[in-house]
Amino acid sequence: MNKHQTYSHIRKITPGMKPDNTPDENDRVEIGPTPLAYREWEEAGLECPDLPAMRSFRLERIKASLAARDYGGVLLTDPLNIRYATDTSNMQLWNTHNPFRACLVMADGHMVVWEYKGLDFLTSFNPLVKETRNGAAMFYFSAGDKAEEVAADFAGSVDELMRAHAGGNRRIAVDKIMLHGAHALKNIGLEIFDGEEIMEKTRAIKGPDEVLALRCAQVACENALAEMRRQTEPGMTENDVWAVLHAENIKRGGEWIETRLLASGQRTNPWFQECGPRILQNNEILSWDTDLIGAYGMCVDISRSWFIGDGEPTAEMKRLHKEAYQQITENWQMLKPGMMLKEVSEACRDMPDEFNDLKYGCVMHGVGLCDEWPLVKYKDRWIEGDFDYPLEPGMFLCSEAYIGTVGGEFGIKLEDQVMITEDGVENLTRCPFDEKLMDGMPAWFEA
Repeated sequence: MNKHQTYSHIRKITPGMKPDNTPDENDRVEIGPTPLAYREWEEAGLECPDLPAMRSFRLERIKASLAARDYGGVLLTDPLNIRYATDTSNMQLWNTHNPFRACLVMADGHMVVWEYKGLDFLTSFNPLVKETRNGAAMFYFSAGDKAEEVAADFAGSVDELMRAHAGGNRRIAVDKIMLHGAHALKNIGLEIFDGEEIMEKTRAIKGPDEVLALRCAQVACENALAEMRRQTEPGMTENDVWAVLHAENIKRGGEWIETRLLASGQRTNPWFQECGPRILQNNEILSWDTDLIGAYGMCVDISRSWFIGDGEPTAEMKRLHKEAYQQITENWQMLKPGMMLKEVSEACRDMPDEFNDLKYGCVMHGVGLCDEWPLVKYKDRWIEGDFDYPLEPGMFLCSEAYIGTVGGEFGIKLEDQVMITEDGVENLTRCPFDEKLMDGMPAWFEA
């Protein structure tokens, strides 16, 4: 199959269904891509994922991970882990700091979601969710001084399900439960293990339909970025620029942006200053990092630095941009399956001393529903024994670099998103590098 074939070339679309094999209903509860996104994907020759197949793949991944560790189940409260297991969402950002949802996936595949008021209309579209319950909100705003009692009731439900679906297995993985909940689970005699570890490793390998979903999200994000670039000019505030990406992401069925990492001029150095009311000046650097949760809940995490103005970049701007470009490109181009993460770290391009103090926090990191495991640290930050694992086909990585000097007038941020294949690596990113900053040097996808 040619990866650029359209969905209709290889799969007959059932009448009444969207190209991703979900109901074509105007009043559907399930969120998803917009007509604009579907149209752009068709124009790009992209195949849409089969969402029911993707959901089944994810459940089988979790079941296999549980069996490998002899766990009776995994209890999830992180909204992105719940999204992975169920492909359902409910007030995702609010839920990150007010954890009212939970999901228990049993080793036999039985899956239960604790939902706001126990309402099942947000989960019923997925037949893999067998039950919807109520009573997982143990945070103080909701439970007040009765949180311990709420947690005990919740633990009782978990106990019931463990006995019904795990037999005598009392081993359960838990990701990020509230303190009262953890105590309650221990009080009923469950042996608790690290649910974050199991879910990070489960999510790290993407199945065929997840790959298609990520390709679609990538193109949607890059089309949104093209509109942001078209509108950006001196006199706009950083917030004005960033608002374009937010709007264009939502127009295509994207969901949110995790950070506010866009800065201009002096505020690009050091990195991690958040965008604000600063007005873009003529002939200066604008740097950004998308951290964007887009179509299908997939993350597109790429960075570029642009020269904004009617003049020409300075020689120093071009020099730093060239170093950042060489960093990210040389690092991803040498990736292949089977490389240990430490090998990757050791094989990466050396960071020149002048940029070492302000270099980024990692060389590469995984990506899927958000920034995920695995993590590749710089060799001078490597800790023996923390990540002794190989790259595997189906992993997605972001290769990134920040180049700036202490006290410098600007900094350059670049990042590409790539996939480990059976025989090497594929870069999914086609977002243009700034031509003026590239100074005649062709980008890797143009050479």
